[in-house]
This record gives sequence, C-alpha cells and structure tokens, in this order.
Amino acid sequence: MAIIVNIDVMLARRKMSSGELAARVGITPANLSILKNGKAKAVRLSTLESLCRALECQPGDLLEYNPDVPE
Repeated sequence: MAIIVNIDVMLARRKMSSGELAARVGITPANLSILKNGKAKAVRLSTLESLCRALECQPGDLLEYNPDVPE
C-alpha cells in the first residue's frame, strides 16, 4: 500500500509503549497493532485525532504517502 504508517516512529520519539498509547487513545492493543502494521483498510478521523493528541503530533507525522511502494 502506498500509505505508510509511522506510529512506531512516534512511539519511539515519545518513549511510549504501544500498550500505553492504546490506553490513552481508547482502542485495543490488537487494533493499534493493525494500524501500526499498515493492515487497516481505514482509520476514523476521531481515532487519528486521538492518536495525534496522545503523541503530540500532526497527522502528517503518522501517515506518509509513497507511490513507489508496491501494492
């Protein structure tokens, strides 16, 4: 997929665990894992907003478009 999810990068920068982020955002660790691994087909804007709030970042810090990534 041409959309790359950089949640792991932001977690490392914030020195935060996946479990802590999932709790702050209000989603299950399994659903956070699906997002982190780029397996999600969609993400709600409210979830994106919660991720940005918890990680103190912008949506562009979490999502990247790269047309050269094979499908």
